[in-house]
Amino acid sequence: MSKQTEDEYWMSLALEQAGLAYDCDEVPVGAVLTDASGEIITRGHNQPISSIDPTAHAEIVVIRAAARLLQNYRLPQTTLYVTLEPCAMCVGALVQARVGRIVFGALEPKTGAIRSAHQFFEYGQFNHYPQISGGILEKECAELMSRFFQQKRQAKKSSR
Repeated sequence: MSKQTEDEYWMSLALEQAGLAYDCDEVPVGAVLTDASGEIITRGHNQPISSIDPTAHAEIVVIRAAARLLQNYRLPQTTLYVTLEPCAMCVGALVQARVGRIVFGALEPKTGAIRSAHQFFEYGQFNHYPQISGGILEKECAELMSRFFQQKRQAKKSSR
């Protein structure tokens, strides 16, 4: 299987997680963390509302679960697949966890901290630099986000 095909497969699983977030009325972001042999360590989705935790972004959810499962706060040689470009908080956590590769779907123009609003890895200040791939199943990831927020706007109009 080519790297592109492999990335699309794992991103499709992250999209399933984003769908779970959508169904729970959370911002639909999903993530999957794999190990060096290509096995899933853990998967998760956004849940800051339901968990009453502003840090419960999909990336943080999977990092915490993997660290507990592996009994290690460092997660080297892992790959994170996430449907939306990580924010500043999540980039910081990914660096602290030493995640080896970050693969994201859609860009996040307001808070993205890799290529969009900020380019944190361009500053040269981190002690860890993961490999980064973006735009994997970008259209599907972006459409899910757009549909979610369009539904929110319509519901708000209807309640007036």
